[in-house]
Amino acid sequence: MCRSIKTLRPPVMPEEATEADIRAAALQYVRKVSGFRAPAAHNREVFDEAVDTIAEATATLLAGLEVRGQSARAAS
Repeated sequence: MCRSIKTLRPPVMPEEATEADIRAAALQYVRKVSGFRAPAAHNREVFDEAVDTIAEATATLLAGLEVRGQSARAAS
């Protein structure tokens, strides 16, 4: 149904996660949790809102993580 979601934080990822990386992970998560690869028209809005919310939360998480005493963004 969907690929595995990749770890997006340094040093696992050689460079900082891009907005596209974060959005792809959020989409994979929503697909997995909902059980739908693509939602029906009547579910499209809530599906897209979930992807946006999860992408935003993921970006916040990655920005705030500290890896070995450094912020995740400074470590990349």
